[in-house]
Amino acid sequence: MAESKKHILAISGSTKKKSSNEAIIRFIADYFKNEINVELFDGIDTLPHFNPELDQEEPPVVVVNFREKIQKADGILICTPEYVFSLPGSLKNALEWNVSTTNFSNKPTAIIVAAASGEKALESLALIMTTIEARLPEESRLLIKGVKGKVSATGTIQDQATISQIEVLMESFLRTMRATDEVPTKYQV
Repeated sequence: MAESKKHILAISGSTKKKSSNEAIIRFIADYFKNEINVELFDGIDTLPHFNPELDQEEPPVVVVNFREKIQKADGILICTPEYVFSLPGSLKNALEWNVSTTNFSNKPTAIIVAAASGEKALESLALIMTTIEARLPEESRLLIKGVKGKVSATGTIQDQATISQIEVLMESFLRTMRATDEVPTKYQV
């Protein structure tokens, strides 16, 4: 029996249209199209600034919709640049809208930081995702340094080593999703 495709919610940490990060997500969606369906969340810049007071009874509709997309996904793929040795504010804001939920608890997650350097952003993102209990094995974390020389202006990945690293990341991510299907989470009744 054929295994059904996994539904991935992809989040680009860049609000720039046609960013290298979005190009990497689109590459993954195409390259692994027989195994996954990728939904790109392109509303990161529409989320209001996180305010715990707004999160109590009726969060903003755009936040509710974002949370529902996370809940419905089999896995989350985040690809982000690094700004001033940290995460873009828009990405951190999006993640903060989920701290009062269990949306990421045991959710298979893969993270990519594609930047000039990127170490600090990768470290920060991994810390946030493990704090909110995402399933994030070491093999599901990727740093693509010098991204401008690896992704063309047309969005093509030009570097075979980067493609190979993405393959390793995605193999781990797919394994994690399959394993999650077999193990109930601590939040299931």
